[in-house]
Amino acid sequence: MKSYVQRENPGVNLPALRGHNAALVLDLLRAAGETGISRLELAERTGLTPQAVSKITARLRAEGLAAEAGRRASTGGKPRTVLRLVPGAGHAVGLHLDRDELTAVLVDLTGTVVAERRAPLAFGAGARAVVEVAAEEVRELLGAGAGAAGRGEGDVGPVSGVGVALPGPLDHAEGVLHRVTGFPEWDGFPLRDALAERLGLPVAVDKDTNAAALGLALAGAADSFAYVHLGTGLGAGLVLGGAVHRGARTGAGEFGHQVLQLDGPRCECGDRGCVEALCLAAVARGEFEEAARVLGTAAGNLVGLLDIDRVLLGGRTVFAAEDLFVRGVGAVVAERVRRGGGGGGATVPVPVPVGLAPGGERAVAEGAAQLVLAPVFGRADVAFPGRRGGRG
Repeated sequence: MKSYVQRENPGVNLPALRGHNAALVLDLLRAAGETGISRLELAERTGLTPQAVSKITARLRAEGLAAEAGRRASTGGKPRTVLRLVPGAGHAVGLHLDRDELTAVLVDLTGTVVAERRAPLAFGAGARAVVEVAAEEVRELLGAGAGAAGRGEGDVGPVSGVGVALPGPLDHAEGVLHRVTGFPEWDGFPLRDALAERLGLPVAVDKDTNAAALGLALAGAADSFAYVHLGTGLGAGLVLGGAVHRGARTGAGEFGHQVLQLDGPRCECGDRGCVEALCLAAVARGEFEEAARVLGTAAGNLVGLLDIDRVLLGGRTVFAAEDLFVRGVGAVVAERVRRGGGGGGATVPVPVPVGLAPGGERAVAEGAAQLVLAPVFGRADVAFPGRRGGRG
């Protein structure tokens, strides 16, 4: 049987917070998996009364979100009925809009991918053209998801919304893009509202690196880490204290534009010697070891500045030479940690592991879907710190 940890944000018995409490229960049902969890355990984990839990679970069952998963022996009295989440009762779409490719996934309530599509994308064709392509791919994806579920065309159960991840900078709160590096014509485009109008679904927008970091944080990657993405561009998503750190203007994690070489090559952002310019130039020359060394230097800066627990690497360029990048970046970070001392009173340096991010090239799209799903399960504190979400 799985073990559970008491939630740090317990439920409260107030009608005004009914939606928040239901989200807490849903999250525990999701964590329990097919094994299920009893109402008594739900009450213990959330701090709600058994009566409140019974009302919430009755409503979730009526909505098709929860179902019985059998009975479990108790220490006294009759066996307890255990409940489980119904994964197919809801879905979310995750879209990764890269500079030259679109990846779309349809996930169920557990985050499991049930359908996927990939298509070429010309980011330079302009915002309106990209919105049209994205909207069409979402429609096709929902049709594919219906087929995979064995239902009629277009019927995949309720779709909570669409999470969109793409290169920044942008304003994730308003869903508006700024001057995307190399594509200044996107500056000021209201992507969230434009795509929501086209699809008739709620839309959330964030940077690709933040979305991937969100998915990894929800999967328990670490309390504080950096997700470093090297593909057509270079960026990082930061998780500090268990939540994605975006900054007041969604400006945190513009990792690719650290200046490492004052008189270095011109970067498309306007500066010289940026990590992104140096890294991509090395990749273009086929010098992957040099690219890994540069990437490791920049990652070491993050480790030294933020004292994070680990570094996770992703992006198509990394996955094309996985071992080389893990070894190369890891060696530079390890040397940086060694020179920095143990920290926290340690007599020897505490290692900062460097490894591949789980999920492969699909990690960004899956994380984008969590922009929609996390609030449904009361995890808006992770997805959008400072906001409260949950199913009513």
